[in-house]
Amino acid sequence: MNVEKFDFAIVGGGIFGIYAALYLAEKGLRICVIEKEKELMKKASVVNQARLHSGYHYPRSVATAIMSNENKARFTEDHKEFIHFEFEKYYAIDRYGSFTDPLQFERFCRHIDIKCERITNHPLFNYHRLEALYSTVEYSFDPFLIAQYYREKVGGVKEITIKTETFVHSAHNAGDHWRIELQQFQSPITSEIIADQVINATYSGSNAINDLFGMSNIDLMHEISEIALMTSPQIKEIGLTVMDGPFGSIMPYGFSGLLSLSSVVYTHHKVSYEKTPHFNCQEINTLCTPELTGNCNDCHACPDTHYPKMIKQMSQYFSENVEFNYFSSLFTIKSKLMANYIDDGRPTEISILNENPRFYCIFAGKINSIYEIEKVVNF
Repeated sequence: MNVEKFDFAIVGGGIFGIYAALYLAEKGLRICVIEKEKELMKKASVVNQARLHSGYHYPRSVATAIMSNENKARFTEDHKEFIHFEFEKYYAIDRYGSFTDPLQFERFCRHIDIKCERITNHPLFNYHRLEALYSTVEYSFDPFLIAQYYREKVGGVKEITIKTETFVHSAHNAGDHWRIELQQFQSPITSEIIADQVINATYSGSNAINDLFGMSNIDLMHEISEIALMTSPQIKEIGLTVMDGPFGSIMPYGFSGLLSLSSVVYTHHKVSYEKTPHFNCQEINTLCTPELTGNCNDCHACPDTHYPKMIKQMSQYFSENVEFNYFSSLFTIKSKLMANYIDDGRPTEISILNENPRFYCIFAGKINSIYEIEKVVNF
């Protein structure tokens, strides 16, 4: 059997795995990217609200807010052709049930030095329900354009080998390198590669891959989540995020002409507190397992949309003349650290779980923190 040799094997073909591959290839290293789906960047990389975080979202997790804002300038410059700058972005405090009051939010914004201008009158918003409304600066990226850009970019790099519809069947620590057995999805065909170092960039699959390499688990929870897409002639160039608590957000979805809609209460359909994503819909679609999760958008057991509930919740913050027209929904598995269940933080954690041979685990949920790998990886 011909065994291919690489400096790095990267498991997971989302944006974090692809950026890591490109960064390492620039150093002249040989990289193998292993992705179970037919294409790169098909799941959480595109199924999100397309928010380029500036920090506003996390008044109870200053560390997440600061990291978001620190990485924003670089990400914006590198991807400016895919970023929607020209819309009005507002944050608001609900009159009832928010974990953050207006004075706390203003103090938080001053602390991390981001724009926060209170708006006392606006014809499109319902001030009977909003305690405070703020004009802010936050952008939207186009996830499908960014995905296409990275697919084309990584496909043209000779140092990078991409293996799609492929998963890790087993792994062995050979002392100074990893011996990795790969298997084609829905096929008995296997192959073997050798890699000096491994990066686990599988997000919701982090613990399944850690297990295969004999590494410790991350304390995670998992949710099947929905981003609803809609149109509105009155607010097509307006974004509103109501926080901090069981509220929601509407904002332009890149350059698509659509608005993304999410809700803390209704976006998440199913929850798993096990180390890998266990959901009852996997009993219907047996090709999707906790160890090898599928693409929810291609699944016949995908949940029904919560759009009617989402829009009923969010429409109360707008004037009566604002229309909401449903277009479609996107679904994926979202994962987060159990430790952040209380403060709602989304830190980027890149851990070295084994020294010789090296094994890294990237766990991140914010697209503008792709650069964090540069601070940790050793070659």
